[in-house]
Amino acid sequence: MRIHKEGLKIIPIAAILIGALYTLLYWLIPVALVQISLGVVAVIFFILTVRFFRNPQVDCPQKAGMVYAPAEGKVVVIEKTFESEHLKEDRIQISVFMSPLNVHVNRSPVKGVVEFFKYHKGKFLVAWHPKSSTDNERTTICIKAENGSCILMRQIAGAVARRIAFYPAIGAAVEQGSGVGFIRFGSRVDVFLPLDADIKVKIGDKTLGGITELAVL
Repeated sequence: MRIHKEGLKIIPIAAILIGALYTLLYWLIPVALVQISLGVVAVIFFILTVRFFRNPQVDCPQKAGMVYAPAEGKVVVIEKTFESEHLKEDRIQISVFMSPLNVHVNRSPVKGVVEFFKYHKGKFLVAWHPKSSTDNERTTICIKAENGSCILMRQIAGAVARRIAFYPAIGAAVEQGSGVGFIRFGSRVDVFLPLDADIKVKIGDKTLGGITELAVL
């Protein structure tokens, strides 16, 4: 299993903290059954921590005009909305919610060039809260696709998320399905598409980043 670079510091720290806590409780509670149970819990918690930072290989099909899911998760919003920060126009918003059990690598939905990026400090409301798109800590990224369309992607922190990362700089070229960011511990990614886009998903659908087809431009 490949580990994302965001986990290279967290995993060793988690191992030390879990080990120290288990050792302390082991000596404070000298009951064999409790000690065994604590050991099992410690191992499970460490495995979940490592699993959270997994970075699976994705072979994106690379189809011109196709928009792929930017993350693994569940489609929770498909609606017409006014994108007021950068595009200043009506768009179709598709939101993918990522639970702590999902892969949290964010991927470019299209092949193109990053033409806009902005980071916003904010709150940490639950990711499905109606105001999370405007009040939470977030980033806004606009990628100009090969056909000239601007696809806006917004990374939104959730209630327990404490780090949003987006790596390409303005002007950088990105490939469809390439890993471009990461959100630590629960989050959501919005994609804003042209009104004439042919939507390929519905609310409740499960997505795989860089694999699931969201829409055709």
